[in-house]
Amino acid sequence: MILVVDSGSTKTDWIALDDDANVLFSTQTLGLNPQVLSSAILNERIINNFDLFQNREKVSHIYFYGAGCGVDSPIKRIKKVFSGIFINSKFSIKEDTYAAVYATTTPNQAAIVCILGTGSNCTYFDGKNIKQHVSSLGYVLMDEASGNFYGKQLIRAYYFKTMPADLALKFEAEFDLSADTIKENIYRKENPNTYLAQFAKFIIENKEVPEMKVIINDGLQRFISHQIFQFVDAKEIPIRLEEQNLHFILKRN
Repeated sequence: MILVVDSGSTKTDWIALDDDANVLFSTQTLGLNPQVLSSAILNERIINNFDLFQNREKVSHIYFYGAGCGVDSPIKRIKKVFSGIFINSKFSIKEDTYAAVYATTTPNQAAIVCILGTGSNCTYFDGKNIKQHVSSLGYVLMDEASGNFYGKQLIRAYYFKTMPADLALKFEAEFDLSADTIKENIYRKENPNTYLAQFAKFIIENKEVPEMKVIINDGLQRFISHQIFQFVDAKEIPIRLEEQNLHFILKRN
């Protein structure tokens, strides 16, 4: 049995295949980002899934594409967790941008591939190989135009009172915005990036409000300037975007 895994910070999709590529089952767990989760939490999220636990000894290979797997230490962490659960398996662990490239491109066709989800990232595919010019430093320092980026901007706008008063009332009616709750989730609990990303739906629901448009456009412009335009051919080749499991090809005038 082969497991193909697409993991973000919020959720992880698993597909089990037999040797003839027939689907045996598909399932979902919470996100498995080894940059922000402890080994104990990673282990718990996997073994608590009935399908995965029941079939753990049947798995011969896992192809894992995950957020937070752009550097060696988190790769080693999640591999160690996998080794203790899937005891008969080999592992191929890569950053989630590889899955986005495989999903949105064709061989021998160059493209810039972007991810906008809980976090954000961008990579260059030359038709054969992936080239990463800027390593992602995660939700604190990067992740422009992602869910957690917009969550931070909304909270800042609410607390700095730059959000329209009627929208602020609507915002606080939908979420617990007390300072204690926000600080507890950001500084003490697991998955602060996922916590921040939950607020992003509010900005989409209110995207016609001028102040919200400014925040949205600012995030997108930052992403374009810092991520897409790092590649010298950015204005000459297609840009492909993976966002919440929907794949788009962006067309420029």
